[in-house]
Amino acid sequence: MRRASALASIALAVLVAACDPATKDNRAETSRAFPTPDRPISELGSNAFSNERDREERREATTVMDLAGVQAGMSVADIGAGEGYYTVRLAERVTAKGRVVAQDIDGDALRRLGARVEADRLDNVSIKPGGEDDPKLPERSFDRVFLVHMYHEVAEPYAFAWRLWPALKPGGKIVVVDTDRSTDRHGIPPALLICELEAVGFHLEEFHRKPELAGYYAQFVAAETRPEPGAIRPCRLKTAKGAGATSASKGN
Repeated sequence: MRRASALASIALAVLVAACDPATKDNRAETSRAFPTPDRPISELGSNAFSNERDREERREATTVMDLAGVQAGMSVADIGAGEGYYTVRLAERVTAKGRVVAQDIDGDALRRLGARVEADRLDNVSIKPGGEDDPKLPERSFDRVFLVHMYHEVAEPYAFAWRLWPALKPGGKIVVVDTDRSTDRHGIPPALLICELEAVGFHLEEFHRKPELAGYYAQFVAAETRPEPGAIRPCRLKTAKGAGATSASKGN
């Protein structure tokens, strides 16, 4: 499903509206050039893979990798890797000819993932700590970057996604899997996700709702250029009274 069809199926409007200037209190210095997000942030979820069996029974990772076109020899990044449900399956899919970078901000989770990677002898996997507003990925290095059920936890989405833009190879894609609910309930409405990523230099390419995902799949490609941080127009979240419908608008 291409971009126009995806937006129609979501049935959510992305409009242009005015907004108030962003405040910069209590933010990291590295984030202050970027707009303040107009949404609550979920607390960090558990990194344990106790639900891995359920996810595998639904064929979640297989469905996502198929939609993303992951093939042998690709270079992929698993952002918010936790203890590695996607990491180990991506490593198998790309084979020894490819590579997987697993990234997280939780040091304990990365240590447990490291033990798992070592036990499984996944020589094509490397583990890298990331920052709350910076994925810290090398430039022009990845065919696919996966953000699975974690984007709603990013406290500085504009800074984070803006710094993700250079990591893609030509033709590379960003894959977001998430749940259509409010960001303080471990999900993000698709209209808000699309608005935020388009604000920093990505375009929606595909959108799918799949029962295997217990949510939705959104695939983005990089625009030719990205705006300077001060030129980013932040998104505002709106909910229609009595209807539960959600839209996102870009401010000035």
